[in-house]
Formats: sequence, C-alpha cells, structure tokens
Amino acid sequence: MKKKSHQKKNDSKFKPLQVRGIGRVSNNRPWYKSPILWIFVITILSAFIFRFFVFQNTQQVDYATLIKTIKSQEYQKVQIQGQIVQIFPKNQEDKVIVGTIADPNSFREDLRLVNVDPETANIYFLQESNIDIFTIISVVLFALFIGLFGYSLISARNIASSGPIMGFGDTRAKLFVGEKQDIKFDQVKGIDEAVEEVKEIVNFLQNPEKYIKIGARIPKGVLLVGAPGTGKTLLARAIAGEAGVPFFFTSGSEFEEMLVGTGASRVRDLFNKAKDAAPAIIFIDEIDSIARKRGTVIYSGNTEQTLNQILVEMDGFDKNTNVIVIAATNRPDVLDPAILRPGRFDRRVVLDLPDIKGREEILKVHAANKPLATDIDLHIVAKRTIGFSGADLENMLNEAAIIAVKEGREEITYTDIEEAAIKVTVGPAKKRAKSEKMKKLTAYHEAGHAIAGYFMEEADRVHRISIVSRGYTGGVTMYLPNEDVEELKTEKKFFAELVVLYGGRTAEKLVFGDVSTGASSDIQRATKIARDMVKKYGMSTLGYIDFDDTEDSYVGRHVYSDRTAEQIDQEVRNILTQAQERCENILTAHRDSLDMIAGILIEKEVIEGDEFYQLMEGNARNKGDNEEDNKDK
Repeated sequence: MKKKSHQKKNDSKFKPLQVRGIGRVSNNRPWYKSPILWIFVITILSAFIFRFFVFQNTQQVDYATLIKTIKSQEYQKVQIQGQIVQIFPKNQEDKVIVGTIADPNSFREDLRLVNVDPETANIYFLQESNIDIFTIISVVLFALFIGLFGYSLISARNIASSGPIMGFGDTRAKLFVGEKQDIKFDQVKGIDEAVEEVKEIVNFLQNPEKYIKIGARIPKGVLLVGAPGTGKTLLARAIAGEAGVPFFFTSGSEFEEMLVGTGASRVRDLFNKAKDAAPAIIFIDEIDSIARKRGTVIYSGNTEQTLNQILVEMDGFDKNTNVIVIAATNRPDVLDPAILRPGRFDRRVVLDLPDIKGREEILKVHAANKPLATDIDLHIVAKRTIGFSGADLENMLNEAAIIAVKEGREEITYTDIEEAAIKVTVGPAKKRAKSEKMKKLTAYHEAGHAIAGYFMEEADRVHRISIVSRGYTGGVTMYLPNEDVEELKTEKKFFAELVVLYGGRTAEKLVFGDVSTGASSDIQRATKIARDMVKKYGMSTLGYIDFDDTEDSYVGRHVYSDRTAEQIDQEVRNILTQAQERCENILTAHRDSLDMIAGILIEKEVIEGDEFYQLMEGNARNKGDNEEDNKDK
C-alpha cells in the first residue's frame, strides 16, 4: 500500500512536459494557436516573398558571361559569397547579374587569366557564414526532416563522389575568352589541309541550327595528330578565335595527382564548366599521357579512373550540346581503342610536316618582325630546311637573331641562318681544340660518309661536311633529301642509307687499320633501319609478313616463335653485311677522293655541298685524263 501511495504522489508531482510546437499541445492551448508555429510559418513566408522580389530584380547568366561582364568593368561592384556571384550595375535601374561558380579559388585564377585583378577591381569575396535567411530556413527544414545522421551520410557521399576536397578536384584548365583570341586561320601556315578540315567545326559552333535541322551530328571529339611542333595547339586556338567561343586549355598531365580520384574529379569539373559556358571548346594537349591502351602498361588506379571519366563525360553529351573536345597527340598508336570509337574522338586530323611552300609561308610570318639582309631569299631557306616543323623554323630564326646580336650586327645574314639551322639540329659548336690525330680521324670518318653517298644514286645530296665538334658529335655530314616530301621509301633507298651510315667506320678501318667509338650512333641507326626492313616492310627473304611486335613488347611477348626470331636476326645481319661490303668496295675504289676530301677538311674544317660536288667532279675529270694519258703511252 505504501508503494502504491508513493507512486500516486510521484505521479501528481512530476507530470509529463508538454512541448509547444508542431504536433504537440499544452494543457490549455490548441496546437494551431502555438506562437512558435506561427513564427515559423511567418518566417518561411517572409523568406519566400523576399526571395521572390530579389529574383524579380536579377538576371541569371552562365559562367562565360560572368567572366566577360567582369572583364568589361561595366559594373559598380561584384560580390562573391560561396558559389553565388552578384554583379551590381552602375545604373540602379538595371538588373543585378547573378551566376554560380564551382569554387572561389578557381574563379580567382580564371579572372587573372583574362587580366582582371580580383584585389583591385571592386570584387569582394564574402565569408560563407554570411548566408541569407532563406538559406538558414532551408538548412533548418533539411535538418528537421532528414536528421543529423542522414545529413552527415549524404554529405559524406557527395564529397567522396564529386565534391572537390581542399581544391584538389578543381580543374586546372586555363580559360581563354574566344572573342579576344587574336589567332585566326590566316595566321596558321603550312597545314592548309588540316585548316580546311576544321573549318566545318567553326561553322557548327557559329550555326548549330543548320546541322541539327538536317539531322547531322558534328564530331564530339577531334583528335589532332602530328609530330611535335607542327601546330596542333596553334590550330586549336585558331578554331576558338574564329568561332568566338570560350576556350578551355589543359594538358593530360594536369589531371594526375597523388590522391586517387582527383583526376576524375578534375575531368568532371572541366566538363561542367564547359557545359555552363557552351558553346565552348575543350583542348587537351598530350592526351596520350592519360589515354594509353589499357592492359599494355602498368597503370595506376588514378590514371584509369581519369580515362574512364573522360569516356563517360563524352558519352554524356546530348546531341544538341555545343561543346567540342579537341585533343592533341604525337603518339596515336598508343591510344586506347575505346577513346577512338565513333561518338568520342571520331574525327582525326593529321598535321604533316610542311612542304617547301608551307615552310616559306611560315618563315614569312616569323621573319615579319626581324631585320633580314637584302640578299636573303626565304625560298632558298625553305629549300634548305627540309624536315623542319613550324616550331623548328621559328626557333631557327630566333637563334639567327641572337647570333646576329652577339656578332654586333643589326641585320640577320644568311650565314646567321645557316649557323642557326645547324645549331638547332645538331647543337652549338664547341671551341675546344682537337689534337692532330683526332682531327685526322674525324676528317676521314666524315669524308667516308660523304663519298659513300656520292656514289650511291639513291642517297640524299650532301649539304655540308664539318669536323667542328657540335653537341655530342666530333663532326657531322649533313644531307638534304632529293625530294621535298618522301611519302614512300623504296628498298634501294633504305640500302643506300645503310651504305652511307657505314661510310665513317669503313673509312677508319681502311686508312688506320683500326676503328673508334665515333660510329656508335651510325651502327644504332643502321641496325634499326635493317630491322624495320625485315619486320615491318617485308624487304627480306622471309616474305611479306609483318613481324612488328611493338605493342606486345610492353608485356614481354613476341608474336612469333623463337625460331622465327633467329631467322629475323640472320636476315638483319645479312642486309647489314651487304651494305658494309658495298661501302668498302666504294671507298677502296675511290681512295684518292677519300684522301683529297679528308685533306681539305683538315685544312678548312668545313666543306659546303656545292664545293664538295665540284671537287669530286674535278677529281673524276683529272682521273679520266690520267687514264687517257696512260692509254696513249
């Protein structure tokens, strides 16, 4: 009984608390009369009304328009709060321009890329804690209905999947505003075929309706393939300049990071920015660094994630998205097949080395701001620079200008250009003196190359013979191809190159009875040519069979048996032996010409191509006269 009375006493003293608010009532007041409820409802309504009037006086724009508006400086001030940018106009009657950004730090970098200093252009970065009442209410409602655990779980998942952590996931692509690009198609020289092929891309970016109306699909990805220095990046910027669209420039290496998943996050961020700025162009230079064939090399998880994300993003483009991805590489053979299929990088534009006409046009562009001597003919310079890319030609003229300044001249002479061309291809001349023995050895070595080439009909023309040390070489014999562009090479052409390469080593053995290490690079090049003749081009008794195993060599296997490998080695040895014997026969039969050229080299150190041919022809005439005299006697 005591226990029961005690329970009643406690029940009378400690009554359950009645919480005023949503769904709960007090002892003497209905739930709908709760002041907390009405304060909450009035706050929500006030926030919506406030936001409604704010939206009425604002204008939503994309990312590219934000950049252009701020660059124009036609505003009173700019406020950045978190991911929201507000541009207040000078005229109070105009609407406030509002847009969103991915991250304030990357936005600062993009402003600096268009020559806008965020510190001195009335641009204010506010703390994210200064949020408006509408945002506060949204957060409160989210916390009430989802709960703290759900909120933490979803936030963690968003950060892991797509959110940039400490800025690591932000794209490092540089933004160029298209209309300000001063590079146009008429400034891109030497690659006329490639320019014509990409003009339709510019037309699509300017007039997409015409293509969509007829049902045409412009390539989502364009792959620019060419040797280094042929103008891949220049062509991509010219496309952006002609189209007048935002141009996002990045390289494959910028997607790589120590943290796994960072590359994929940067890809997402880059494509999101490009979509917001559409129509736009994304240019990825050296894409082979992140898009190599899977399964042929040791891949990091981050690299493969980056490649997969690029494939997903390009597949995610809908048909009417005006974003074109342009990538550049000089190794298309190592790219993964998945990235080359239709719907991704399905257009390939090849940039070849310029021909003589293209080189002359490129030289005119780069020589426009340089004082050339009146006797310089750029057509002759173009003939001399066979095999030079556009970057090589620009570098050559720059080196020629530097040489002219060092020599105290105000004009660039042909001698400066010739010296610059040799410096670019071989290296600078060394002033270190040679001993007489080394000088003689080098002279006979280079003379052997030149004379072997003189008597081989398919060999290239000798341009210059020099025993001046340059770079890693003690001397050099330079050649000019007989044709401007060699699209195909014959077996006779390859054999002539082998004979010329063995000229130096054969001359050393013929004259001195000994050989030096000076022919190491010649032997290496000759071996590669002979091996390609057998394995790739079918120029041997093994028949027309492809034994090239470049791709499979990554994983250490061959596409042929060990017995076939022995036969390949034997065929390579036979070809090289025949070339060596032919070279030895030539130099033995023309020992007098070898001694003559070597003697002049020891005396003068340099013999130009025209002088070399005059000496050889004169020596042949004298030899013929002597033979006639002997016959008469």
